[in-house]
Amino acid sequence: MNQYTVKKYTENDYAIWNDFIDHAKNATFLFHRDFMEYHKDRFEDYSLLVFDGEKLVAVLPANVVSNEVFSHQGLTYGGLVYNQIKLIRVIEVFQSVLFFLNINNKQKLFFKAVPSIYHQNPADEILYAVFLAEGKLVRRDSLSVIDLSKPFVIKSGRKEGIKKAIKNKLRIVETDNLDSFWEEILVPNLNLKHKAIPVHSILEITNLKLLFPKKIRQFNVLSENKIIAGTTIFETETVAHCQYISKYENKDNSGCLDLLFHYLLKNIFKDKRFFDFGVSNENNGKKLNEGLSFWKESFGASTIIQDFYEIESSNYEKLNNIAI
Repeated sequence: MNQYTVKKYTENDYAIWNDFIDHAKNATFLFHRDFMEYHKDRFEDYSLLVFDGEKLVAVLPANVVSNEVFSHQGLTYGGLVYNQIKLIRVIEVFQSVLFFLNINNKQKLFFKAVPSIYHQNPADEILYAVFLAEGKLVRRDSLSVIDLSKPFVIKSGRKEGIKKAIKNKLRIVETDNLDSFWEEILVPNLNLKHKAIPVHSILEITNLKLLFPKKIRQFNVLSENKIIAGTTIFETETVAHCQYISKYENKDNSGCLDLLFHYLLKNIFKDKRFFDFGVSNENNGKKLNEGLSFWKESFGASTIIQDFYEIESSNYEKLNNIAI
């Protein structure tokens, strides 16, 4: 086994970690320590750094629960983050990670892949390494995505909604203030429909917006200066991702989301590579919200997959002697 050095992240690694994230080919701002640590009170961090001599070659954003390690449960995606290194080196690095977990009595790694649309260069080497380590597929989510570099068709139902919204003189604004969307739209709707709360509290999302003002963007739909709908966008180098979408439930608001997303697709993010509406799954990927999926597809979206794996740390041995 190639001798890489694996160590747990500490506060002393803050600068080197973030510098690496800035240059990695499959990283986004979600892996910046300032983003990862907004909820550090909820997770026991077990992030790892992998060195080849003095050179940092990979990081693993992670947390630990008992004797099991997770691609960070507070992030939408995770996995091994690296730069432009050869496939065989990624396999060796991953073997070193599993070996480190094994000797530190961590039985399993639950691995949450970064969807390919977020890669700045092709970066599926890690999926091959997971296959070699006999990772067990335990969940698969479907993301509704539009490739904005190609022609896409918005269906007639959405166009009718856009006409109604224009007739009702609805307008769209981008704002740095997230309070009205959270307090008047998002929180009441999640409570009414699902007895749930947003992943981010208003204080958390406001602080994150201050830290990443160009990465977290809020777009609201107004009717006579009153908010009736909105979406919170997490923008990465390649993707505009809808973190939250919600509207005030009222028959007079017909077409408000149709107008909003037509505007985002055709104006604000027209030069972005991908637009990601997010998942339409429940029950760990086992159920599809057909209505939600249909609505996203009616804008021209199609499906990208995000996979989740369970890997025994003892399987590091399966990565021996795989090259011929």
